[in-house]
Amino acid sequence: MNTSKLAYKPVGMVLGMLAGAAAGLIFKQVWKVVEGDNDAPNATDEERQWGEILLAAALQGAIFAVVKAAVDRAGATGVRKVTGEWPT
Repeated sequence: MNTSKLAYKPVGMVLGMLAGAAAGLIFKQVWKVVEGDNDAPNATDEERQWGEILLAAALQGAIFAVVKAAVDRAGATGVRKVTGEWPT
């Protein structure tokens, strides 16, 4: 196992947790703008319609994926600056 991969493992774990938290906060703000509602629907919420539930799930998934990719990329770039190698 190369140095950059070893260095990235703990960094990646911490960044993953931070990315999840940030994505959740971003999603809440986006949902307020999209639907004007503070609470996104749960899939089992009987009062909500299919379209609203699926829209919320799609937005949440897209936001999570973008935030995770950005954080992973930034972490890998940081590890390369420290170790001189790109983590694989």
